[in-house]
Amino acid sequence: MRLAEVAALALWLGGLRRAQGETYSSVHSIQQALATERRLLQRLGAYLEEESRRLRDLRRFYNKVQGLHHGAGASAANPLLAYTLIKRLQSDWLNVVYSTEAGENTQALKNDYQKVEKDLPEFEDLEGAARALMRLQDVYALSVKGLVKGVFHRASGTDLPEIYSPGQLVSLSADDCFLIGKVAYDMEDYYHSIAWLEEAVSLFRVSYGAWNTEDEGSLEDALDHLAFSYFKAGNVSYALSLSREFLHYDPSNKRVARNVLKYERLLMENPERAKAQVGLQRPNVTHLQTRDLYEELCQTLGSQPTQYQIPALRCSYETNDSPYLVLQPVKRELIRLHPYVALYHDFVSDLEAEKIKGLAAPWLQRSVVASGEEQQKAEYRISKSAWLKDTVDPVIVSLDQRIAALTGLNVRPPYAEYLQVVNYGLGGHYEPHFDHATSRKSPLYRMKAGNRLATVMIYLSSVEAGGSTAFIYANFSVPVVKNAALFWWNLHRNGAGNEDTLHAGCPVLVGDKWVANKWIHEHGQEFRRRCSLHPED
Repeated sequence: MRLAEVAALALWLGGLRRAQGETYSSVHSIQQALATERRLLQRLGAYLEEESRRLRDLRRFYNKVQGLHHGAGASAANPLLAYTLIKRLQSDWLNVVYSTEAGENTQALKNDYQKVEKDLPEFEDLEGAARALMRLQDVYALSVKGLVKGVFHRASGTDLPEIYSPGQLVSLSADDCFLIGKVAYDMEDYYHSIAWLEEAVSLFRVSYGAWNTEDEGSLEDALDHLAFSYFKAGNVSYALSLSREFLHYDPSNKRVARNVLKYERLLMENPERAKAQVGLQRPNVTHLQTRDLYEELCQTLGSQPTQYQIPALRCSYETNDSPYLVLQPVKRELIRLHPYVALYHDFVSDLEAEKIKGLAAPWLQRSVVASGEEQQKAEYRISKSAWLKDTVDPVIVSLDQRIAALTGLNVRPPYAEYLQVVNYGLGGHYEPHFDHATSRKSPLYRMKAGNRLATVMIYLSSVEAGGSTAFIYANFSVPVVKNAALFWWNLHRNGAGNEDTLHAGCPVLVGDKWVANKWIHEHGQEFRRRCSLHPED
């Protein structure tokens, strides 16, 4: 395909996009995108069949005429040959050259594309997906070279165990790596742009001269971005080397030629810069002061072998003196005493979990976080969520009754929030946060039911790797256990927030993580969880 045709097609495709977005923030949405691509693939297969038939017919015409020219057709003495020659030149070639069949086939493909374009991801999704891969790279200390090859190897210099072995290797192309590097580059994140653009350059060098229709980048593009990334990181010498390589492929590029002169001048003015070893540092995250501890806990994948050395932490069957649980006690695993955190196994059945997910799926919207008195989307929470009232289905009523029996608390509105169902996205996570409000201006107080007293978080699915719940200050994490419910108190008995409940949803490395949250508020619990003046209660 010629460059002008590629540009025209790109403009046409770009004009079709609507403000859809948010595909990357939920695996459920990503699965819907997979179904959309299957429809496109089916149409492309039909297009290829039609084009193959058309090209076979063209080849038939070519072979027929070529055979005549190689035989007696080279002479015009035979009146039949002369007639067919004149007919071909006056009629046949006109029909061949101006055939509308190719255009009709292409238009059919475009028409089918238009039917699904409203469901296509936006560029925002591509950026979000690229950032997700960088997040997984960082949090789980993964090797970029390994990811490019489709394996989840730890970066060199770490003593961490292997995290996941995929059944099918999905390698990344040069263009895949280039776009990830470009997203980091546009964010002025040269730590990540260099790692990914290095891989892009290596792969583009191998395939140089072979153009893939679907590619957006090229070796020159990757060299250009990588050179400037190294310059911004302080490695002028290597930036110069890459820029000179760029000019080898595109000697007429005046901008890069000016960059070469600039880098040469800088090195002449300060020759020591050529010898300087520049260490790349990850970008600072000002809002996340506990990043190192958070990532260490995520890397343990919920493994806490030392916890079983504490005799008080044990498993038991519990009824909480509730008639509702007498015949079917809950299976409690006591995770921590301070803060009090317990995991209740088999709290819901597979059927209930699937039912709740099915009820929530049509209503999923991008999850938000509290920001002052408002709520807004945030990069540190990547998921979609929906709220389910108990009037939606009897399964919600039954679940509320079970939670009330387990906790001994009043879970009816307004003393508890509706059930929130969350589906995490690509690299979906929720960085360290409190469930309870830390300011009286929080939107949580609009319910007029006080602060969030307790949390019940139910794992509605399993994951293959990642996704643990990490308690930062308490220094432990809990893996995803399908159908189990994790319970903790957010507030002390005196009403003060428990700082040790700072927790996070670690990024999902592989899998489709669904949880259901039930937040129970202070009001309505006065005689169910009595106050205490002791600050540790």
